[in-house]
Amino acid sequence: MDTSRYENERLALQARLDSAKTQPDRNRMGQFATPPVLASEIVAYAKSLIPGSECMRFLDPAFGTGSFYSALLRAFGTRPVAAAEGFEIDPHYARPSTELWRGTPLNLHTRDFTRAEPPSAEADKFNLVVCNPPYVRHHHIPTQEKARLKQLTERACGERIAGLAGLYCYFLGLAHAWLAENGIAVWLIPSEFMDVNYGKPVKHYLLDRVTLLRIHRFQSEDVQFEDALVSSAVVCFTKARAPVTHAAQFTFGGTLLKPRISRDVPIGALEPEDKWTHFPATVERAANNGVKLGDFFSIKRGLATGANGFFILTREQIDKHGLSMKYFRPILPSPRYVQGDEIRANTSGNPCLEPQLFLLDCRLPEREVKARHPELWAYLQAGKQALAGRYLCSHRAPWYTQEDRPPAQFLCTYMGRSDANGGRPFRFIMNHSRAVAANVYLMLYPKPPLAQALRQRPELARQVWRTLNEICPKSVASEGRVYGGGLHKLEPKELANVSAEPLARLLSREAVALSPQLELSCEQGDALVSAEPGMAR
Repeated sequence: MDTSRYENERLALQARLDSAKTQPDRNRMGQFATPPVLASEIVAYAKSLIPGSECMRFLDPAFGTGSFYSALLRAFGTRPVAAAEGFEIDPHYARPSTELWRGTPLNLHTRDFTRAEPPSAEADKFNLVVCNPPYVRHHHIPTQEKARLKQLTERACGERIAGLAGLYCYFLGLAHAWLAENGIAVWLIPSEFMDVNYGKPVKHYLLDRVTLLRIHRFQSEDVQFEDALVSSAVVCFTKARAPVTHAAQFTFGGTLLKPRISRDVPIGALEPEDKWTHFPATVERAANNGVKLGDFFSIKRGLATGANGFFILTREQIDKHGLSMKYFRPILPSPRYVQGDEIRANTSGNPCLEPQLFLLDCRLPEREVKARHPELWAYLQAGKQALAGRYLCSHRAPWYTQEDRPPAQFLCTYMGRSDANGGRPFRFIMNHSRAVAANVYLMLYPKPPLAQALRQRPELARQVWRTLNEICPKSVASEGRVYGGGLHKLEPKELANVSAEPLARLLSREAVALSPQLELSCEQGDALVSAEPGMAR
């Protein structure tokens, strides 16, 4: 068999079929073809795990044009393939792929894998499952379909997949029933499951139902798919219960076969860990039992208006519609308009930034608006039909009110790239204005002890702000999540978990009253710093 000829023909077919589809269609169905070099590395790695005496029984539940199958034929050469099956739901790819692989052992089904019945006999199951499942986000999966998938997946693997999970989580769970005992499975999936709440059932499956062998995570800047901004991971396991002493291999960066960092992590260390992307670390990441930012601040996401284009206006737009400034309050523009990390205010308390923006926030009932403010009534009526039924607006009374959120003196950007601002994906910003912030910011409200200290000594605020910006960027970023292309995001709970030892030391030096627990944590942190080789106090 001329496997090179097959691969050349497959690559040409892939390019032709992809070009005949629009990008939105492929995004909707989660169709992102595996790069050929990566497919070859994955199959080569899988081959190293399967005894040479075993006949191959291969399954790909999301076949596409067959990047893994092509790599299998090239890697295994003359080694017999007893069975090879694939599923492809889209006839656009399935039919020409069936023709391409005619004459090989492949049996390609043009149907939805999630609706196929797994083999009942152990001898008919597969000792190698390799798959790049469709990356379909949860909001593209109808509610009724989610219910069906949840039920089937729980029956197949014993785990109930979370409602916010993408389709790839169901694929992974359903394939459990197709995998033979002691068989090998290798999945190319988004790495976000390692950090988010919906990934917990997947992680429990990997720890409790199978033996996790390895997770390789690619650097966020090294996007594996040109047409999908998603950070990827290769997850490999065998269908067998893991020994208590088992350690999984975590690798990062470089390539699958030549990673930049490699480390074995005991499964006992993985069970309590919320974020698996902390591994592999060059130094053991101790549980963060010390003082955290959440000990000093209540951290909230900025305001979600429900329709920024309607509720956030410039002064020119307000004047154009004849609206009263009485029902507007200043709101910060996007962080990209904030030069530096400090927002000054004019004599009115408005931010000295361009553009100057204002948030519409009227709490009068509609009948009063109509009677007292005809211009505002007309403006609200112009948007009511399109907006009042939206989720956020429909849960407000009246629909055009906003959250009662005070301005925050300290802000943190919600997202950023690691190559911006001197390598800091997140910035701590000091806000001197009375402007509130939209949900592209995190708002840090000092808790009572710190708030009292800031009232008594306003000059302390600048020292707090500078100390926040001195927190190691990697320490902040490690608590958040990262997406393809190096895009980092940070939720309030994640920011609250960032170590605040530098801030605790500052406040201790400034004689700010801390709780006994924080004082003890601060003393421990000082001891650790003083014990660190080569570091001066």
